[in-house]
Amino acid sequence: MIQNYEEWIILNWVEIFGTLLGIAYVFLSIKQNILTWLMGFLTSALYIYVFFHSKFYADMALQGYYVWISIYGWWLWSRGKTSISGRSILPVSQLKFKPAILLSIIAIGLWTGIYFILKNYTDSPVPFGDAFTTALSIVATWMLARKIIEHWLIWVIVDFVSLILYLYKGLYPTSILFLIYTGAAIWGYIEWKKEITVMHE
Repeated sequence: MIQNYEEWIILNWVEIFGTLLGIAYVFLSIKQNILTWLMGFLTSALYIYVFFHSKFYADMALQGYYVWISIYGWWLWSRGKTSISGRSILPVSQLKFKPAILLSIIAIGLWTGIYFILKNYTDSPVPFGDAFTTALSIVATWMLARKIIEHWLIWVIVDFVSLILYLYKGLYPTSILFLIYTGAAIWGYIEWKKEITVMHE
């Protein structure tokens, strides 16, 4: 039993390490710590490998996007817009109506396009779900980089659907990660909402 457990760890060490980094990433993002982007960069690099071997091709491509957005997010957060205690930070903001409509159109367009590619050009076992989570993740991560609070609400949906998909594919460490992500997304929304409330007082 112990030998089998050790073998499983050896075979899945990339996924396990990526899961641990992913947990660090989401908690740092809740605290608005710029190191969230370093953790995101490293997590994404590892999960390119994990998702390739699991045939989650859209998620694999999404990790490449995450690598890029991690660099963009670091740059954006390091610039900042306001000064608090002598520290320059980017403030939390709320999504306006027109950008919300535009982002919705982009998400639907991405979902449709990714689904078409997965359905017709790959052997993905879950093209519809994989395309759905990938499209919303692209939009939500861009919103995170801009510190738009509603990105947490999108993550609640994405993380829960992803949890179901990864359980289906037997990616158990990743399933645990996305269970944590789902709860953390709710926590993140509550925490960021407090900052907006303080700003408007």
